[in-house]
Amino acid sequence: MTSDHNKRSLLHDEPIDPTSEERKLDHIQLAMKSRIDSINIDHRFYYEPLLSGHPESKNKSFEFLDKKFLHPIWVSSMTGGTKYAKTINVNLAKVCDQFGLGMGLGSCRSLLYDDASFEDFDVRSYIGDRALYANLGIAQIEQLIQDKQTEKINELVKKLQADGLIIHVNPLQEWLQPEGDKIIHPPIDTIKIIIDQLNIPIIVKEVGQGMGYKSLKALFELPLAAIDFAANGGTNFSKLEMSRSSEEIQASFMKIANLGHDADEMVELSNVIIDELGEKCLCKQIIVSGGVKDFLDGYYYTEKLKLPAIYGQASAFLKYAKEDYDQLVEYVQSQISGLQLAQAYLRLKVS
Repeated sequence: MTSDHNKRSLLHDEPIDPTSEERKLDHIQLAMKSRIDSINIDHRFYYEPLLSGHPESKNKSFEFLDKKFLHPIWVSSMTGGTKYAKTINVNLAKVCDQFGLGMGLGSCRSLLYDDASFEDFDVRSYIGDRALYANLGIAQIEQLIQDKQTEKINELVKKLQADGLIIHVNPLQEWLQPEGDKIIHPPIDTIKIIIDQLNIPIIVKEVGQGMGYKSLKALFELPLAAIDFAANGGTNFSKLEMSRSSEEIQASFMKIANLGHDADEMVELSNVIIDELGEKCLCKQIIVSGGVKDFLDGYYYTEKLKLPAIYGQASAFLKYAKEDYDQLVEYVQSQISGLQLAQAYLRLKVS
């Protein structure tokens, strides 16, 4: 029986599929170039093509960091105080507002002392009511505690109209940085002090090495807003600082960059710790970052974790944020579309 659609096409002398011939020719010409070697198959997922229609474009909001998100994507801390910082941060803030994402600022250390670079970080008007976090290093926090000036942190967060503070922990980076600061006390002690002294949400992150079992467990026992992995596998700030050092330093310490924990290991460690701590697990949210290359990685890690999680990217966003805003929008749209497909058709293999 001929369908109504086909009847209409025949009555108007229109081809049923006007692009059919061209498309079939493309298929013939591209078939050999489109083969996949079995070694490249992603074995993390079951592909279930029968269980969903194409995902709808309508976004379902969810709460994270006490803010509304439309997608589980975090723009990881970037930059400030440089030539392109204003453009980068404004573009990132605008895209977060447009697509319902959250954002961490780069190190705001300079704003503790003067407002010369304030415009680089002043993005609240661009990001709307999306999650926005200021950022300071553990060495600066330690110094403020020593000088009894922790109120400056509250002033910084208020000035930026931020929702809280990211503390980045970076002992290897500071050690290898030619002008690095000395960290006197164990960072976990400093973090506990600042939690007691300040009534603001706090995220703790590493800067590209990741964290081992004991450090992660110590953080999960604290009432943090979230833990950000910053695992080894993405931008590694120890390696970055070594690139700025002498040849002798590079020769002696280059293997340092290969130390640490990737996101796969940190997800496994975190799940073990979450089970072990039970009700004593006070930190209830995770940002998976460090080596998260795309939406497939992000979907895999956030689905595998036993606590609510979103995933962060830095270098990919930075690449497009420096250019035309439309290119950044196109990149974000592609990641969101891919994530929606993953959610519709992929299920994790339980190991």
